[in-house]
Order: sequence, then structure tokens, then C-alpha cells
Amino acid sequence: MLFCLAGLTDAVDGMIARKLKAESSLGRMLDPIADKLIVSAALLMLTADRTLQGVHLVPALVILCREILVSGLREFLAGADVSLPVTRVAKMKTVVQMVAIAALIATTASERMLPGVTVVALFGLWFAAALTMYTGYAYLRAGLVHARRVPLPRPNLPAPRHGPSKDLREMHQ
Repeated sequence: MLFCLAGLTDAVDGMIARKLKAESSLGRMLDPIADKLIVSAALLMLTADRTLQGVHLVPALVILCREILVSGLREFLAGADVSLPVTRVAKMKTVVQMVAIAALIATTASERMLPGVTVVALFGLWFAAALTMYTGYAYLRAGLVHARRVPLPRPNLPAPRHGPSKDLREMHQ
């Protein structure tokens, strides 16, 4: 119930902020952090209680790894004054994650009332993982494009020699 309430208040807060044009830099920073904490904690708890086990750990790992990757990319790019805007697909990914995780949290009770909920919830988690990989790749690509534009310091190495070395020429004679 707490997970559902946190997800719902997060969504409503975002809609109100956009509608009233009351978005802030602090809110833009804290909202994705809150999403990551909620999702990560829930996935870890679902793993600890064995709701997620075996092959169904894969989407949880994909989601957790992507969240760490994107957080690192955002940190790197923020240092270069580049922002990664949140895309519609990324927002959809968050919604799918929240719904699938909420359904998995409630499977014990809801499976009795509506058989098959667990299978649908697991499918939703796999779908969320696919969206997670897609958006993670998009963010990674954007980060790499920027990283290529930033010149990296070159180490002081001796200049390359042109042509074969003297030792190599002697070997071929």
C-alpha cells in the first residue's frame, strides 16, 4: 500500500507541477532520485521475499543497473553543463515499472481474487526492463556523443615513428 501511495503521489505531484508551471531545479533533481529509490527498494524487497527469483531476477537487475548507469551519466554530463531531458518513453517506463511492481507486491492477496495476476505482473516487469534498456541506451548514446566532443587530456608519449623500425628491417634482410 505504501509503495502504491508513493507512486501515486509522485505522479500527481509531477502533473500538478507541470500544469501550474511550478517546476523547479530542485524538483527536477529530486524526482528521478525518489523514483529510483522507490523502485530499487521495492525490487530488493521482492527479491528478498522470493517473489522474484530465478530468471525473473533478470529484469530487476536490468532495471537496477540502468538506474545506476543513468545516474552516473547525469552526474558526468551535469559537470559539463549538459542535461539529459526526460523523454516520454522514460516516463512510460517509470509508470510500467511502478504498476508491475505494485502488482507483484500485491500478488499474494490479488492472486486469490484474480488468478493470473502474477503472470501479468511478471510480464509487465519484463516489459519495463525492455523499456529500461531502450531508454538506458538512448541516454548512454547521448552521453557518448557529448563525451566525444569533450577533448580528453593526452598523455605525454613519445611521437610515433614512421616506417618500420631498424630492428624490423634487419629481421627481414
